[in-house]
Amino acid sequence: MKIFVPCKRVPDPDQKLRLNADATDIDASALTFILNPFDAIAVEEALRIRETTHPEAEIIAVSISPPEGEADLRTALAMGADRALLIEHEGSIDPWNVARLLAAVIQKEQPSLVLMGKQAVDDDANQVGQSLAAQLGWPQATFASQIEFTDNGMRIHRETDLGIEIIHVVLPAVVTADLRLNEPRYASLPSILKAKKKPTEHITPTELGIKPEPRIRLLGMELVNSKRTCEKVTTATDLLIKLREAEVIE
Repeated sequence: MKIFVPCKRVPDPDQKLRLNADATDIDASALTFILNPFDAIAVEEALRIRETTHPEAEIIAVSISPPEGEADLRTALAMGADRALLIEHEGSIDPWNVARLLAAVIQKEQPSLVLMGKQAVDDDANQVGQSLAAQLGWPQATFASQIEFTDNGMRIHRETDLGIEIIHVVLPAVVTADLRLNEPRYASLPSILKAKKKPTEHITPTELGIKPEPRIRLLGMELVNSKRTCEKVTTATDLLIKLREAEVIE
């Protein structure tokens, strides 16, 4: 069994963001980047599958980023992934083109399962998994909070607004991981040192026969002031009065 885990490089959310001079993008000059937390959950689940039901499974971590994104791929290697593949691409890329590039690699690698985060914490688009399944013509299960293997596929517990939905999919399939699927492990120091020595395969969109064609054009960005004015009240009546006053002001 081969498990394919897309891993996005995202800015560390625990830092202050700044815009570039044109206010068209985030100023990345002073940012640190990490492996998208939802993708880390997907890596962890792939490792658990190998440890419990499919000991022969090969786990491949893949990322689309500039060459320096290799450092974040090594996080997946340190956790326990077998191979790392970096699709080199400079600049931003929209979900549909991400799916196109991933689909091209998947056609080459022929995995049995694509396991990925449901969304990335930088844009929260939640589109790549669905677009990828559509392009591959594979069944999909999104927002997975529990995964079980059956004789002829997988039983997936999905987090929805109405509660837990249980569906069955046959392999190959695309599954996106929800927050409650697991708690990712910390990589040990020996694993981190070993990961630094593991080779990472580099490939370009041209080599995959794909020319990214953006479908989204970003016109501008702005930083929203998150400061709030807090005011204490002593009774529920005072609270209602303040809320009414706020509605009138707005």
